[in-house]
Amino acid sequence: MKKIMQCSSLIPTLAGSMLILTALIGCDNQSTLPTHSEQPDPNSSVLWIASLEVHNPSEFARPDQPLLVPFADLGLTTAEATALVAKRQGQLIPSQLIDHSGDGEKDTLYLHLSMAAAERQQLLIVQDKALFASQNWPARTQAEISHKVGGEWQEAKYSGGDFINVTELTPPPQYTDHSEWIRYEGPGIESDKVGYRIYLDWRNGFDTFGKKTNDLVLQDVGQDGYQSYHEMADWGMDILKVGLTLGAGGYGFWDGEQVQLVSKVGQHHARIHESGPLYSGMQIHYQDWQIAGKTLDLTANFSMTPGSRLVHTRLELSDALPHVAIGLIKHPDTEVIHGPEDITGHAWTYVATWGDQSLAGDQLGMALLFKKSTRLQQTEDEHNLVSLIRVPDQTMEYYFLSAWQGEPDGIRTKAEFIAYLEQQIEQLTLTPRVRLDTALTNQQVQQPLTAERALHWSDQLAASDMQRQTPYYRYGGWDYERRRPATWEYTTGLLLQAYDDLHQVKPNPEWRQVVSDVVDSFITEDGDIHTYDINKYNIDSLNTGVILLREYLNNPQPNYRAALDLMRRQVAEHPRTEDGAFWHKQVYPHQLWLDGVYMGMPFYAFYSNEFEQGAGLDEVVKEFTLTRDLLRDPDTGLYFHAWDEARQQNWADPETGLSPHFWGRGFGWLTMALVDVLDHIPHEQTELRQPLLDMITDIAATLAQYQDPETGVWYQILDRPEAPGNYLESSGSAMFTYFYAKALNQGYLPEQYRATAEKAYQGLLQEFVLVHPDDSISLVNTVQVAGLGFGRDGSYRYYMSEPVFRNDAKANGPFIMAGVQMAQLLSH
Repeated sequence: MKKIMQCSSLIPTLAGSMLILTALIGCDNQSTLPTHSEQPDPNSSVLWIASLEVHNPSEFARPDQPLLVPFADLGLTTAEATALVAKRQGQLIPSQLIDHSGDGEKDTLYLHLSMAAAERQQLLIVQDKALFASQNWPARTQAEISHKVGGEWQEAKYSGGDFINVTELTPPPQYTDHSEWIRYEGPGIESDKVGYRIYLDWRNGFDTFGKKTNDLVLQDVGQDGYQSYHEMADWGMDILKVGLTLGAGGYGFWDGEQVQLVSKVGQHHARIHESGPLYSGMQIHYQDWQIAGKTLDLTANFSMTPGSRLVHTRLELSDALPHVAIGLIKHPDTEVIHGPEDITGHAWTYVATWGDQSLAGDQLGMALLFKKSTRLQQTEDEHNLVSLIRVPDQTMEYYFLSAWQGEPDGIRTKAEFIAYLEQQIEQLTLTPRVRLDTALTNQQVQQPLTAERALHWSDQLAASDMQRQTPYYRYGGWDYERRRPATWEYTTGLLLQAYDDLHQVKPNPEWRQVVSDVVDSFITEDGDIHTYDINKYNIDSLNTGVILLREYLNNPQPNYRAALDLMRRQVAEHPRTEDGAFWHKQVYPHQLWLDGVYMGMPFYAFYSNEFEQGAGLDEVVKEFTLTRDLLRDPDTGLYFHAWDEARQQNWADPETGLSPHFWGRGFGWLTMALVDVLDHIPHEQTELRQPLLDMITDIAATLAQYQDPETGVWYQILDRPEAPGNYLESSGSAMFTYFYAKALNQGYLPEQYRATAEKAYQGLLQEFVLVHPDDSISLVNTVQVAGLGFGRDGSYRYYMSEPVFRNDAKANGPFIMAGVQMAQLLSH
């Protein structure tokens, strides 16, 4: 069970899907939850909802760390998620129930944490009406919009009247710029650091209110006239001249020569869906935006949190556009600053300006922050610095910020501004590591582990993925994990193999149908494969050949055989190192990766055994022995991620050619490849099988040494469990569990490893499974991707910088397969 905070007076019992706690104050020690056999206090009105461990992955403090915990992750419906509070060592943590999606319903618990460098914190989330009612957090954010009433329209001007605050506003048709009907001309949002306003008219400008105080000020800005905030006041002033530009971080469309603002709009609608004290959010809906020969709707959501200058901006389009242009006003007395480029595409970077661009006559910095891979182009026109951002599924996100010298303890130099920006992008890239343990999940995963329960969990995840992703992997579908069209790639094959494995032991016509539908959608009548290009010599593309071959054996269609032969031709032509190891890809020359052994060798062995009387099996085994000889570390028994024969890559050791770290999932691919390839090497070929069996024996002993003794699972970087940011990772852990269970089932390992396999599988359930209130489940804490080259330098920080994801096929497939193998192991 995951670690939580507890004292001896915490006495839980199951009550529906939650646990009742009798005391929550003064619990300073850390332990696991008491057993369910202890007796509760029947008079308690406090319900234990969840515990969580939060780890700051940075080696600097994060005094204002936001954390969003969706109600569904807590095992609660919106109706059930009331009176939630968070506690640490008996003290309340600042929190707020929020509408994060902007759809009008509360959906998320917002927590505001203060974390020391590399600190781990243990929190409790409980339902407690008395404590919830007692919360009175200082207001550190707000969003607002107000307009006049009691006056009258005189053409496009509103004369007289008084301002009232509203939560929603649709300007009348005559409203335009300088109509003096909306206070400061649009909705505003602020934190204790800085405030912003967005013009709710054809200009759609983004402006900045510089603040000389940490108090909230928007409620007073512009109350005494439209020009007052252009003059310095006790609170500060409007410090940016926006004009007809994108201002402090606005959006539009690049027509090839200049930015087109969101100007030609049928109607604007602004709505405040949250206003403090810890989280504020607002939304602007632009109806019938005429742009790029289209008429579409644009919805923008903005949010701010305490202690931050950043505005999180999420855009959603009703129709596709090739990009959205975001930008900053270009002032002559400023310097443009570009963030890091030699980074992974998933890492955040920035473009910024610094200099004399404040209307107060002092220094002002402004910046746009976005993931590197989302930027198509950096350009500019006469008035704007412009970043063109991809909108692959008609959604996108970015941040904008302003940092004014005049703030209390403000940023005063370019060097300070750059240092600040570097910390901001690290905080966005290296998100807090979270281990969540909920009452609803505990109620189910704590049931005795049997063969039936193992199949149940595989079945549950397969059913959940049917709703989320699996049918959409078909040709012409959409890969929601990668936000791109579905292709013939290894993740497709991996997840379909998992469904086929499950179907073989627990038949379900839905699983059989989805496998057939997805595979068949890619194979043309003449045996070509949609989206597959043999000339790329990408070994990843071969993995889906395994499920295609299974389908062919079930239904031997000529076009399937032609497609298989095409993939076999890639194997024959695939470039190799001098000793004969397969290159990972044409664009990764001279490189052997652990990943590639799984991607290519099970297919090669399967095909060769079925159609060539095993002619290629010697080469298959050679790939494993080369991998052992080149990538295995003799001191630890672990395997490095990759090897560069040419010693030219920036990640490669100049003497050995090896990458520097032991990546969990990379090793996991190798372990799965070993036990799967042996399925296709006849038992009588003992000499050919023996090197693989020896590797299995050696790896089993090594992995057992690096299995986390508390949880039974494994870390992202296997040999550095205590390093800042390292975390227990689900895909590698699922692969290792599959490896042990299948090796035991096939007799490759002695019975002594049964306990290792069972502990690993129980760890998968307790550490990574999350049960939602609709009975679907998620598998969490998966590294989305990790590679080498193209900005991925193989450093420890690189492996920490890749996004931590959920419900990724690279984890869900092995989890389903591990459950199938565990069911077999537990049945005897």
